[in-house]
Amino acid sequence: MSGRRTIRRVFGVLPALASVALAAALTAGCSAPGGATPTAAEADPVRGEPAPSAASPYWVDPDSDAARQVRAWDRQGREEDAKALRRIADRPVALWPAWDGPAPEIRAAAKAAAGTGKSVLLVAYNIPHRDCGLYSAGGAKDADAYRTWIGEFADAIGGAPATVILEPDALPHIADGCTPPEHHAERYQLLSEAVDTLKAGPRTKVYLDAGNPDWIVEPNKIAEPLRLAGIDRADGFSLNVSNFQSNASVKEYGALLSDSVGGAHYVIDTSRNGGGPLTGGRAEAWCNPPGRALGTPPTTDTRDDRLDAYLWIKRPGESDGTCRGGPEAGTWWPEYALGLARRAKS
Repeated sequence: MSGRRTIRRVFGVLPALASVALAAALTAGCSAPGGATPTAAEADPVRGEPAPSAASPYWVDPDSDAARQVRAWDRQGREEDAKALRRIADRPVALWPAWDGPAPEIRAAAKAAAGTGKSVLLVAYNIPHRDCGLYSAGGAKDADAYRTWIGEFADAIGGAPATVILEPDALPHIADGCTPPEHHAERYQLLSEAVDTLKAGPRTKVYLDAGNPDWIVEPNKIAEPLRLAGIDRADGFSLNVSNFQSNASVKEYGALLSDSVGGAHYVIDTSRNGGGPLTGGRAEAWCNPPGRALGTPPTTDTRDDRLDAYLWIKRPGESDGTCRGGPEAGTWWPEYALGLARRAKS
């Protein structure tokens, strides 16, 4: 399928945060994106867009795969590679909590973020019949199991500031016919309930996933699924998750879709779209395409009233699946990450 993409997060961050000492160390180590990032008032001369804000509101995990890789390469004397990879390690990326008990990871991240005054960026990805049997197949075993899981997810956030991207692929797979019709009503119900469950948190923002313009080409085809899933009670929708479409094309699409669902706000995943989508041979263009680059760093300074943020939702450097020589979906792939970082324009 032209729009396929998969996101399997093998969650390895903060593995020992149960200890008070490590939690304190993580809190002390958190920082806003560093390096020579331009200020929000400056323009990006390459893209002609606002440059990322140095004061990003999102938490940076100091023990991410990228951060650990930077430290390893520094020890090995790969100083230039380590420097390039800091373009990922020093910036906030979404956490994909475990499918078999998300609460410990979320609580640990929220506690660490609290010490920095930052918000945690999370992805809820466990809907039953997930990914149509492809690279990230699976999900909760049934509706009740999913309700329990999303309840644990929301309880773990509690009153902490958090932004949740709700179930990448779930609605686009209804719109493109991949998810069998017998599962549609249940999926709409579960997503609608999940919106309410998550929004019960006083500082939780929720964005329902709506695919990308190269997948669901006509925005009106995803508008009704968004309405049935509770877009009116969510904070908006997400676009381009784990994909490579350019900011310009996604913003144009986002504006049209927003108009179709009552002016809803939206966010864009820019984690790997700095070079745009793969051209030429497009077989599995969504899956570990070569020559791609990091996109606009995470920021809420978008200069667009309805575009709430550019976010790194897909964790750059994690494989899309066992295509083009990649490891299993969600597995850290340092050389691919390094290529993304080296080709980045900012």
